[in-house]
Amino acid sequence: MSKPFVINRHGRLVFPSNFLVDLDFSVLETEDQLSAVVRRDFEAKAPTGEDIRERAEAGGYSSRYELLRDVALNLFWANRYAMTMYDKRPMRWRDVPRRRDDIFLPTLTPWKDAEQKVTAVASAYASLPPAWDAEAEQRIHRVLFAIYRNKLHHASELSAVKRTVAEALAEPGSLTYCISSHQPDHPLFGYQQILDCSEDVPELEALHRMAMVLHDQYPWSLADTRLEEPGRIGDDEFAVVFVPRNRDVLHFIRRVKEGRPGRSRPGPVADTTRPEMPVPPVIVRDRFAIPPRLEALAVAKGEQICRNDDVIRNSAYSWSPMSAGDISQKTGIEARRYTDRGLDEISLSAAAAALAGAGRRPEEVGAVIFCSCTSTRLLPSIATWLSGQLGMYQTHASFDLVAACAGFPYGLAEAVHLMQDVRRPVLVVFAEKFSDKIGSVRTSRMIFGDGAAAVVVAPGEAGDAPDIEVLQTYASGPVSEVNSIIWPNPEFDNDVTVWGPEVKALVKRYLIQMMGELQELPSPDGGAGAIVDAIDLVVPHQANRTMVEQLGEEAGLAPERMYFNIDRVGNVSAASIPIAIFDAVADGVIDRPMRVFAPGFGAGAVAGYGVLRIDPEIVVPEPAPPLPVADGRPRAYEPSPDDVKQAFG
Repeated sequence: MSKPFVINRHGRLVFPSNFLVDLDFSVLETEDQLSAVVRRDFEAKAPTGEDIRERAEAGGYSSRYELLRDVALNLFWANRYAMTMYDKRPMRWRDVPRRRDDIFLPTLTPWKDAEQKVTAVASAYASLPPAWDAEAEQRIHRVLFAIYRNKLHHASELSAVKRTVAEALAEPGSLTYCISSHQPDHPLFGYQQILDCSEDVPELEALHRMAMVLHDQYPWSLADTRLEEPGRIGDDEFAVVFVPRNRDVLHFIRRVKEGRPGRSRPGPVADTTRPEMPVPPVIVRDRFAIPPRLEALAVAKGEQICRNDDVIRNSAYSWSPMSAGDISQKTGIEARRYTDRGLDEISLSAAAAALAGAGRRPEEVGAVIFCSCTSTRLLPSIATWLSGQLGMYQTHASFDLVAACAGFPYGLAEAVHLMQDVRRPVLVVFAEKFSDKIGSVRTSRMIFGDGAAAVVVAPGEAGDAPDIEVLQTYASGPVSEVNSIIWPNPEFDNDVTVWGPEVKALVKRYLIQMMGELQELPSPDGGAGAIVDAIDLVVPHQANRTMVEQLGEEAGLAPERMYFNIDRVGNVSAASIPIAIFDAVADGVIDRPMRVFAPGFGAGAVAGYGVLRIDPEIVVPEPAPPLPVADGRPRAYEPSPDDVKQAFG
């Protein structure tokens, strides 16, 4: 399920999936599965009303923002099933259907010690200093406290599957919402108003947006609402009926009521055993008769810059508190690039530029390889689609390859093998679009970006030195490492998920193995020492700068030998290394033909590396991205210093 970003009227990125709860019930089969999701996303971070009261009375809050955030999380928790499953609709009691199985009444328990809890919040707020902006925090307080002080029900025990009207009427003593009178035009915040919410402080913008969403959970006057037994509601009074948000929710409710079991799961995991003999790296000169030449490298980056402040402005209700500085410290990322364009479109842009840069015609190309882990296209594959779009009447092979963050070494390895058969240039395209597959998962939103790159690998003359000197690929490991990065992940609403400790374990394992191999391989120029001593620059997969520098140093790679551009483009998985090589040339770090070690590692516990000779002359200047569009109005593209240099020489 695509969850794209939008640009609001202030020109800011907004991620609707972070605040508009929309679980995919087509992947949830049992109430236990739903409970696990709700427990993680709503309960784990949310304090109870009693928690807030105790902390407030003990002087445990240092600012109004801290208190308001706890109140907002508590209200999200109190609405956990209503927000995920139902639309709330005030309906005149005489008009409420009594026998339908798709209209429900919530059964509610009065909020315990409500007066003490509300008083504690009111007193604490009045005595606390603002964290940043007193006026903004007061605006947020007005919205949140209006809900909190009129909260009627206890939230600790709520059922996901509500009772039908007939079931509620048949249960003596059950209580539900009753509204004395109702105005259909009760004021709500519209979708566009929520998108356009704007505060100078990113944390306050996120909190204000949460408050607006919570306000819209109550499309009636809370002051005119009480809890009442269904049988005692007057004909002209109003009840709040719960209606399933969509067909998938209704099917889920029916499955649960019928007691249907979920699908069977895979059996026990086999014990992990090491290979009898590791496969050695490929020395290209020794293995292949036709030496590969790198003729061109082109990229297509995302046109939207998502800075760390933008991430914090979109903090979800399920996130732990963090700042833009925290993201930078944990990851080394200041911004990542997103695109409105499709994965196929940015891939085509990079591919066409690479062919033009190499001076190659479509009829010369023998194969197209497309490397990505975020493609949603199955038929035709992106590679065959690119072949057709580029005017290639026939190739020997055009196929997609999924090797995630090791896509660069995997793609080059396949290209070199194929080229021995086709004896013609091979176009290899690397592309990812993560921005619409992250949803509200904090770790993934911090790290991943969008972008594409393409290289043309062509046959050289027999006896020439190859531009690709060494290739190695690996895969697998302990099942916890294999499953350390998952997409789509049903347990996280099919979003991309990352388990940091397991990713760190596989990266450490592979970097040590790679360095061990490079220390054993002789210098490619016939000189003394190993190939590792002849490497001019290390351009690793841009996973997480903090992690890669630390683990690289443990494996024997000094941080000063490594090049990073992750601070401004994020982690672009398969496209990460070629985009980094492109930027290393643009930054003048690769200012002459240089030997580059390019290790990649990632999802599926895949990894690999290439030792390459990179000539800056192969890099094709990046074309200007299309004009971003906000609300149907083109916004001017802001040229970079490099664009100015290129335009004016």
